[in-house]
Order: sequence, then C-alpha cells, then structure tokens
Amino acid sequence: MAGARNEWINGYLEAILDAGGDAATMRKTNNDHPGGNSRLMKLSKFHDEKEMKAHGVDDCDDDQKEFKRAQAEAEAQSYSSTSTTNKLFSATSYFVEEVVNSFDESDLHRTWVKVIATRNTRERSNRLENLCWRIWHLARKKKQIAWDDAQRLARRRAEREQGRNDAADDLSELSEGEKEPGDATPSESAKHISRINSDMQMWSDEEKPRRLYIVLISMHGLVRGDNMELGRDSDTGGQVKYVVELARALANTKGVYRVDLLTRQITSPEVDSNYGEPIEMLSYPQDGSGSCGAYVIRIPCGPPDKYIPKESLWPYVPEFVDGALNHIVNMARALGEQVNGGKPTWPYVIHGHYADAGEVAAQLSGALDVPMVLTGHSLGRNKFEQLLKQGRLSREDINSTYKILRRIEAEELGLDAAQMVVTSTRQEIEEQWGLYDGFDVKLERKLRVRRRRGVSCMGRYMPRTVVIPPGMDFSYVTAQDSSEDDLKTLIGSDRTPKKVQLPPIWSEIMRFFTNPHKPAILALSRPDPKKNVTTLLKAFGECQPLRELANMILILGNRDDIEEMSTSPSVVLTNVLKLIDKYDLYGQVAYPKHHKQSEVPDIYRLAAKTKGVFINPALVEPFGLTLIEVDHCRNRHPMTRLGIPSIHEEPMSESLKEVEDLSLRFSIEGDFKPGCELDAATRQKKLIETITLMSSPSGSPSINYSPGRRQMLFVIAADCYNSNGESTGHIQDIIKNVLHAAGLSLGLGKAGFVLLTGSSLSETMEALRLGPVNAEDFDAIICNSGSEMYYPWKDMVADMDYEAHVEYRWPGENIRSMVLKLARIDDESNDDIVEFGKASGSKCYSYSIKPGIKIRKVDTLRQKLRMRGFRCNLVYTRAASRLNVVPLFASRMQAMRYLSVRWGIDISKLVVIVGEQGDTDYEQLLGGLHKTLIIRGVVEHGSEQLLREEDNLKREDLVPFESPNIHFLEESYEAQHILAALDGLGVK
Repeated sequence: MAGARNEWINGYLEAILDAGGDAATMRKTNNDHPGGNSRLMKLSKFHDEKEMKAHGVDDCDDDQKEFKRAQAEAEAQSYSSTSTTNKLFSATSYFVEEVVNSFDESDLHRTWVKVIATRNTRERSNRLENLCWRIWHLARKKKQIAWDDAQRLARRRAEREQGRNDAADDLSELSEGEKEPGDATPSESAKHISRINSDMQMWSDEEKPRRLYIVLISMHGLVRGDNMELGRDSDTGGQVKYVVELARALANTKGVYRVDLLTRQITSPEVDSNYGEPIEMLSYPQDGSGSCGAYVIRIPCGPPDKYIPKESLWPYVPEFVDGALNHIVNMARALGEQVNGGKPTWPYVIHGHYADAGEVAAQLSGALDVPMVLTGHSLGRNKFEQLLKQGRLSREDINSTYKILRRIEAEELGLDAAQMVVTSTRQEIEEQWGLYDGFDVKLERKLRVRRRRGVSCMGRYMPRTVVIPPGMDFSYVTAQDSSEDDLKTLIGSDRTPKKVQLPPIWSEIMRFFTNPHKPAILALSRPDPKKNVTTLLKAFGECQPLRELANMILILGNRDDIEEMSTSPSVVLTNVLKLIDKYDLYGQVAYPKHHKQSEVPDIYRLAAKTKGVFINPALVEPFGLTLIEVDHCRNRHPMTRLGIPSIHEEPMSESLKEVEDLSLRFSIEGDFKPGCELDAATRQKKLIETITLMSSPSGSPSINYSPGRRQMLFVIAADCYNSNGESTGHIQDIIKNVLHAAGLSLGLGKAGFVLLTGSSLSETMEALRLGPVNAEDFDAIICNSGSEMYYPWKDMVADMDYEAHVEYRWPGENIRSMVLKLARIDDESNDDIVEFGKASGSKCYSYSIKPGIKIRKVDTLRQKLRMRGFRCNLVYTRAASRLNVVPLFASRMQAMRYLSVRWGIDISKLVVIVGEQGDTDYEQLLGGLHKTLIIRGVVEHGSEQLLREEDNLKREDLVPFESPNIHFLEESYEAQHILAALDGLGVK
C-alpha cells in the first residue's frame, strides 16, 4: 500500500498491531465457540463503553460514536473471515490501513510524533485510539468535501452548458439578411476560418514613427529593476522579473515613447528603502530614439509602513486605482505638452498582470476608455479546484486562507473588460481560463467568426485570447570561450580552480558535492508548493541509478532563517531538508541560501559545463511575452472625447468677486457685469454663454468647460428609501445640512456638490421638490446607478460624452428579455418582475420587482449573464424594489472618477456622504482615496440582501474600514455635526 512505504506509517501500524494483541487473543478464543460473532459484538460494545468511560469521553460526539460502531462491525466481519482462513487479523490496523492509503499523511505526522514520545504503555494505547479516531474524522470530512465539490462542479457544468445553448439559439446559422454588404461568399469565408487564431498583425514599420505611452501594472510583491529579490517570498517570483523585462523591452521598441510599470509603494522597515522611492528609472533612452525610457512608478495604497501579502491587499485595490488614475492623468498632460501639441497623450494600452492588477487595469480602462490587456500568470479557479480535490480544506477554509473568491471575481472582471488575454499555451486557454464564467472557448470562436464576417454578435462579447510563446532577455548573458567545454578543465578533483577565476556562485554550489564533476540536474524556482520541487527530489532520491550518475542543484530563492519565513515557503524548504535526510542525499544535492539575479546565467552555465540538464517540475507554469497590436485591434479612443483642464490657473477675476452665489459657482472671468438688472435664470444663462464662447477657439459654444475652480466636491450618495422603495425626508435634510456645513468649512464657490442616485432623473427631481431643495445647487446629478449624468447649470442637459464613454460592451436591446428570463426564480410568476419603462433610458434598463418575491442575487445573475457572453453592471436599488441593468463601466464610483478627470479635481478632494447601508453598489463607494462620511440611521431599508450569496466573498475583503479616510457619524447629522466630522477627516 502507498502509506506503508513511509517509515512512520510502518511504525504506526506495528504499534497498532501491538496494541491490538488482546483483541486478537479474544478473536481466537471466540473462534472455538458457536455464535462467536454475536459474542464478539457484545464484548466489543462493552469494551468500547468501558474504554470511553475510562478515557473520560463518555459524552463523545456522534462522529466518535459512529467510529466506535464501525470499529466493532469491522472486528465482527474480520472474525467471520479469519475463522475460515485461520489467520490472525487486526480490524483496527485494517481500518487504519484503508484510510491512510487515500489520505495525506502530513496532517497526522504531528500526532504520530506525540505517540512515539509517550513512554507509558497505557497512555500510548489511549493516544493511538485517539489518533485512529482522528483518521476516521478527517477521512469523513474529506469525503464530504469531495462530495460537495463534485455536486458544485456538476451544477456549474450544467449552468455553463445551458448558457452556451442559450447563446447558440441566438447565434444560429447565418442568414443572407445578416450579412453586411461586401461580406465574403461561403467559399471565401471558409478560407479564413482556419486562421481565426491569428488575427494579430506585427508591429509594422509604418507604426514606428508614433510615440506611444504604455502602462503596465503589477501590484503586489517587491518590484525593482536591479538586484531583484526573487524567491524572497511567494509574492516576489518570476512575475516580477517578467514585468520588469517586458517594460524594458517595450521601451526599446521604436514607436514607444514611454512605459510606466505601476506597483505598490512600500516604506516598511522590513524591506529595502528602494521600494519606497516613488520613481525608478528602468531603462535610459537610446540616443536619437525619441523615447524617454521605462520607469517603475510606486503608488501608495494601504498602510504605508507595512509590507502586505497579496491575499490581504484586496481592500486597498480602489486606493491603488485612484492613485494610478492621478498619475496617468498628470502624465497624459505632461506628455501631451511634449509630443502632442498640448493635447493629452492617453495610454495606448493598459496591461494588467495577475488578478489584483487585472482588476486595477479594468477599472482604469473603464475610467479612461482605453484598451486593456490581461495576463493571468496563475489563476484562482485552477488553484481553487486543486485545493478542493485535495480534500484537506473546506471551501470556507480555502477562501479564508487565500481570499480565493475575491481573486476569482477580480479575474472575472478582467475578462469582462479585456480586449485581449495573453497566454503561453493552448492548455492555459482551454483548461484554465475555460473554467471561468466569462470565457467559453466555443462561444469565443463563434463570436470571432461572426465579427470577421461583419455579422451581429447580438450584444455578446468574449475577450480574444492570444498564445505567445515564452521569451527571455539574453542581453545580460555573456558568451564564454568555447574551448572550455569541460568542467574538469576548470577545476580539479579537490574543487580548486585551474588558472581561471570561477564565478563565486559556482564555489557556493560545489561545496555541497562529494563529486562536483557529475552531471547536474538543475531546478530553479521560488519555494512554492505549486513548483513541485519536492516531487522532483523524491524521484531523485528513489532512483539509485540516477543518484549514481548525477548531482542535483536546487536554487530556491533566497533565505536567511527558514523559521522566519512565511508559512508556504517555510514548509517547502523544511520538506526539502527532510527528504534530503530521508534519502541520505548529502553530497549529492546543493541548496545554497543566497544567489543574485545577475548570477543566474552562471548557474545555467555550470549545469551546461557538467553536461547536465534543466528541469521545470511545476504543476502549472503560465508565462508569456506580449507584443504591440496595430490600431485595428483598438475600438476605444479616449483622446477624442476625454479632455483635461490645463494645470495652470489664473487667479479669480476681480469682476466676479462681488457677484452673488450664482456667479461664484463658476469663478471664470467673462463679460458679465454685476450691475446689470437680470433675473437669476437670465443671469445664469448669460454667464454660461460667456463661459462657453470664451472657452471655444472658434467662438462657438464648447462642452469642455467645468464649474470653475472647485477646491473640493461633496458627493451625496445616501440611499434613503422606506420599505416600499419611496424616498424619505432624510435625503433632503442631509442635502441641506451638507450644503450648509461645506459652506462654513470652505466658503462659497469653493465647494461643489454632486448627487449620486439609483433613481431616474424624474424621480430624483420629484424628491428634491419635496424638500424643497434647489436642483441648481448641484454641479452634477448622476442618475440610474451611474448610467446618466446631468448638469443643472446647463439646463439639466445630459452629458452625451459620458454616455459614449460608458457604452463599452453594452449589449443594448439584446439583454432586455434575457434579464427577465434569468432574474426570476423558477417558481415565480411572470409579473413578479417587469420592465419599468418610466425609469429606463438608452443606457439603463430598469425592472420593477414585487415585494417579498424570490429573485436572483447580483452575483448569481451576473454569473448567468457572463456565461451567455453579456457584460454589464447590475444594481438593485430603492430598497430592492428596482433592478437597474447598466453598461459594464457605468457606476456611481466610475462617474466620480470621470468628473475628477474632466474637471481636473484630484479624487482625494472628494467627500462622499453615504448611509450605513444602501443599494447593491454601496461597497464600491467606500474604498479609495476620497473621504467617506458614513451617517448612521438615515437609511431605513437597503438592497444589500440581494448582493451576493452567503458562501461568496466577504465585505471585509472589499472595504478597509480601518482606513483614516472613513469616518462614522452617529444618528445626529445636523450641520455642526457634519462640520465636526469633516474636520476629523481633515477637510478645511
């Protein structure tokens, strides 16, 4: 059996046999008596009860009792079989053998050590019995986890198949009516179908004169250009080297003007001070290249004095998004002045690496309307399935340890937003990305064919996957004299060098070997379980001919003290040392503690000199090197719509200082004269006309102005509804008190106000009239969960640029009936959820929901839509009486980022006022660089019960409630209390 090959298992079974000697004697005695079976059962039961009382476990739980019963039954069955074979049989050892055969022994080893250390025979017997029960309990737990996982996978497969079938019904065979003019004939199209996997074009000479700005993002780990600390921990591995070399390679490509690699800034004393530097230059521009190089840009997020592992970084992702957005806007302005005639130079592409940076890239892509590329490096669903198959941890334990569900949702969002996903193999596409709701190989292929033929995809989208074989930068690898082919020509049998100076790392490695001239088997990785180094070492240890033939070199990152390392690498290294000792591999395996990144070529060279081999035993190793597309892959051009104000500002004109509040609201010099006798409406109209004429070079009105030089924006997003989904008076009181407090804090004209709501414009205006609240007090009113933006100071005109900005992947009419079909639970009637036309718009479909009915939650409904190729944002609002379906990047949070960029106001200058609950997009409003004021007791009924299922990700994985940017205000929200809270947030 598998377990018996382990020495500690052999010893364990021998101890069980010794402890079961009395039972064996009893079985032999019973063999001479009729009815021995029943007698044995009674004796076993009596023995069990007696032992349980003796051990103080008379009140044992059901698992223990069931184990006792099974043990007695096993002994009874063994008696029947041994009576004919006349052999001694230990039921206990048989039971343990069967369980251990299929169970990982690492969990039991610690208890086994305690058993061996016990000297008292009686106590040892008790410990063995307890250990046996533990095996039983863990085996039952493993079987239950495996069963639950199998059921979950079966349901998921059925749902995916149903989604594919629904899509296939809509995307039926092409008809003549679907073909656009000039579409190819069937015979011509067939010629192209076989080439649908290669619709990329290389970076042509025609593109090289361009000056592109490219942004790469790798959020976690320790990232720097030189002396990379690869292997220091599980977050600092090959991905760090990959993104640094990719940035340098792109910067050296003609046509690329600048490359920024964004990562987290860390000022912790635990790490080198280099990781706290805001900017690091990776490559110097070549003479005459017209490039300004590649840079590491470190963005602050989370506690600055802590080095945070990637599993704990999730609540700080919004802060990173906001910080990255500020950097990109400033860089777009600066580059525009240098190379684009003063127009902003937006990123040509934003490339996210791993799940966390993928989510950042997706949010930035939505905020700026620029293309996004995603490289997964390793994927959460794949890891999740592997951990579940092991059966050692439940779904809840896995999520608690690895925050795996948060990671998976970030990867799904990356698929929603990405125009291209870069992989290194077809296997990664089909067997890894194929596990995700948002990607289906067959559906993606079908949609790609339809796009090529100019046929409608019925609102469905799948990101295009591109397989790019791994690459490597050989620029730092120096060629050696080919005459020195044999290691024996360089060193003697006593390891002393012959004539030449050897690399220091060679001496560090060879000191481990008894015979350094044997061929070397080289493995180089960080000490991570998925790198599978222990299996390689076991194979080497168990193959005597291989041990006689070769040495093994294990380069497993850098370490000082294994006990001070994090759990995962510590366990791997400890197991490596144990295996070396178990197989007595001393003198045959090298495992140096330190190496420099610059010494890696020398390590490979040493293996080559010994006529050795390199092996990568990793279970999964996604890797790739991207390249740049030409413009036909881009369908998003932010520079045509998204402008940013100049950084230079003139002081406020003296002619406006005495104008009433309306004039102060705009703070822009114009021809308006304060002495004119005009009513408020006419005065506002004249002022706006003057501003628009002045801001347009042609003298015609322009839409690129903003409401003056606001020092701060106060964003009111409290979702105040009663149980019927009707607005309560709290919202009007909050608005009045915030207006008053902001005026006292900053003064008139310096504070701007924005209203965010899930209601339609007509519903919002009605609620304001009941206040009464003047709508013109607001600089912007954002309705229908962030899908529509209106400006009261422009006669409530909708921002059409914003509508165009958020339309990316909007399925439009194609999704209307699908939402009705999928949102209902099977047993609900058709009129329980109906489209609510009065609140719907071109970028928002609203549905009215009857109180008390069962309806799918956001996470489940979004999953079903993703499986069918639909990408959109779902928000339950008005106390769960309304469902808004809006474009993917239409949200209240993204609307704030849009205004931040458009009006030139740093997002840290925004104060968001919310209740302690709200619509299902409530959590998105809490994190980030803006200040958040949470007023308790003003929201009677929220919609968050329809946000996600109980076994999904948790709020603490999304919101950093310990952030200094979040402040709670108790139920009293008078102006003076709000003013005090603003003071606490540093707003003055």
